[in-house]
Amino acid sequence: MLTVSINSFSYKRGIPEDDSENGGGFVFDCRAVHNPGRYEEFKQLTGVDEKVIYFFENQYEMHDFLRHAFSIIDQSVEKYIQREFTNLMVNFGCTGGQHRSVYSAEKLAIHLKSKYDVNIKIRHIEQEIKKGESK
Repeated sequence: MLTVSINSFSYKRGIPEDDSENGGGFVFDCRAVHNPGRYEEFKQLTGVDEKVIYFFENQYEMHDFLRHAFSIIDQSVEKYIQREFTNLMVNFGCTGGQHRSVYSAEKLAIHLKSKYDVNIKIRHIEQEIKKGESK
């Protein structure tokens, strides 16, 4: 069965490495999407918090960004399933690894679970580091 590893990360720490030994996958740069972290009310929140989710769900930039990203990812997932590949890695990066990338990673996980029979491994790398949970 295909396992899709989805990561959110901060570009300040660099792009995550693929530990599946397949050598990569996708990296999507979320920095072109408006950043709620610029506003005081969102600074302590992340992309899984309701206020941030509402922020993104009410702007076209994020919808367009994810629509395009999901289209590319779906094409690979379908081909990987057909060819019986076992791993695909998808990374979403932004400046701080807190709002845009976290939201995008969560939305992709929901999208893939609703559409395909795949295993999902999701990590919010910057958030794990902040909490002292990173491996």
